[in-house]
Order: sequence, then structure tokens, then C-alpha cells
Amino acid sequence: MNVFDNLKQTFRQGNALIRLIYINISVFVGLKLLLVILRLFNISGSYLLSYLAIPADLTQLLFRFWTPFTYMFLHEGVMHILFNMLALFWFGKLFLLFFSEKQLVGLYISGGLIAALFYVVAYNIFPYFSPQLPVSILLGASGSIMAIIVATSLQSPNMEIQLMLLGSVKLKYIAIVAVLTSLLGITSSNGGGELAHLGGALAGYLFVVSLRQGKDFTKGLNGILDTISNLFKPRKLHVKQNPNRPNRPMSDADYNANKARKIVAIDRILDKIKTSGYQSLSAEEKKQLFEQSNKK
Repeated sequence: MNVFDNLKQTFRQGNALIRLIYINISVFVGLKLLLVILRLFNISGSYLLSYLAIPADLTQLLFRFWTPFTYMFLHEGVMHILFNMLALFWFGKLFLLFFSEKQLVGLYISGGLIAALFYVVAYNIFPYFSPQLPVSILLGASGSIMAIIVATSLQSPNMEIQLMLLGSVKLKYIAIVAVLTSLLGITSSNGGGELAHLGGALAGYLFVVSLRQGKDFTKGLNGILDTISNLFKPRKLHVKQNPNRPNRPMSDADYNANKARKIVAIDRILDKIKTSGYQSLSAEEKKQLFEQSNKK
């Protein structure tokens, strides 16, 4: 088994968290390889990012309507994807202690969508971002990851994890620091990313609050994802059995029911013999009695 077969097998057997990480890494590696190939032919592939990352400008977004989905699987550099995937792995594992794999995928995507909404709305409302509006784009999984961090921290705020140099830290403090850092950084050079973090944090908060009220806002999205996934699955052949076929295999329930009917019929025939004699039996009843007496 070669490396690619091992990767495919790990992807198929892995849980939703592993698959999300694999998808992010595959997109990153595939895009980088494509850029290298284009560069060998002296072709600049820098425009590819603008077609996959989400633009802040509404006019551009109108013609790149797919970018609110693609941007959350897109990373620009090695350190960018490395830190994001490590955070996704650590907090994704904690998330799965309390929630399902489908909810992880649903929150990853819905968190990314709300993060994108925060980014686009803020850039089009606040005058501070006006100079950057025509050229600003957003990419990365950090908004989705922030949703997972906040949701896990709300679900188990006092759970402690070990952080290098800091020791044991409760999840609620990690979430608070992450949200405050993003809030204070919205006017920094990475203002768009910080806004996306806040949107993701809101998604994580709404997810847990809605669950406590008996609702799961990722359910509808997961239903859509299941429908799309089923379109690409090979359909199974359904063979309809003929109920009149004499040699049709019987289930255990059918066999037991049939056996019980025969026992009742024989008991009725024997009772009839006791009361009226053998000569009172019909030809069909005699046949049933004969067949039963010849069974071993």
C-alpha cells in the first residue's frame, strides 16, 4: 500500500474532525502545486486567491457567490495553516466529547458563514474600512475554529487544559482572552480576520444557547450536506422478492409465524378427531395430518 492509499484509507476511516483537517490540507497543497506549475510557465497564479477568498466589496461578492464557502478551507502560508489545523485538532477533539461529528461539521461551516457575514457587513458599514474595501479579501479557517472554541468553552467552562509555559488553564479563560484579543484588534492590520473571529465566536455562543433551548441550528445545514453527499453515492440495487415464489427464503419471524399456524391447525384437526372421529375429516385435513405425521 503506497502513501496515497494510506491517506485515502485514513480519510475514509477517520472521523469528521480528521476529514475537515484533510480537506484543508488537501486544498492548501493542491493550490500550492498549481501555483508552482503556473510559475514554471511564467504565469502568475495570484489571481486564484481572489476567486476563492471572500471579497469585502459587495459588487465583487455578487459575482463570486461561492467564496463564503470556499474561503474557510483556504490558507495562504505554511504557518497559517499549521496553527489553524493544530487549533482545530485540539479543540475539535474537546468538542467531540460533548457533541456529535455532524454538529462539528455543521458548526464549522455555519461558524465560517457567520464569520464571513461579520466581515462583509463591518467593511461596508464602518467608514474606517472604506479605503480597504475594494481590495480586501478574507481567507482561513480561524472563524470556524473560533466557533468551536467558544462552543466547547461554554459547554464545559471549567475544564482545564495544559498550555506551554502557563500550565493548567480553564477553557472559559481561553475563550475570553480569544474574544477580547479579537475585539481589541479590529482596527489592526488584520482587522478583517479579527472581525471574522468575533462572528465565529457569536456562532459558537448561539449554537450552545440554542441547544439548551432544545434546538440545533446546525440540523438544517447538515440535512443539506447529507442530501448533497447522497447524490454522489452509488445507488444500491433493490431486488423485490415475489411473495408467491415457493422457494423464497423466509425470515426467522416468517418461519416462526408459519410454524405456529401449522401447530394450531393440527391441534384443531386432532380435536375434531376426538369429538367426531377420523371419518369426519375433510380431504385437506387428512392431507395436513398425513404430512405432519411423516415429518421427522
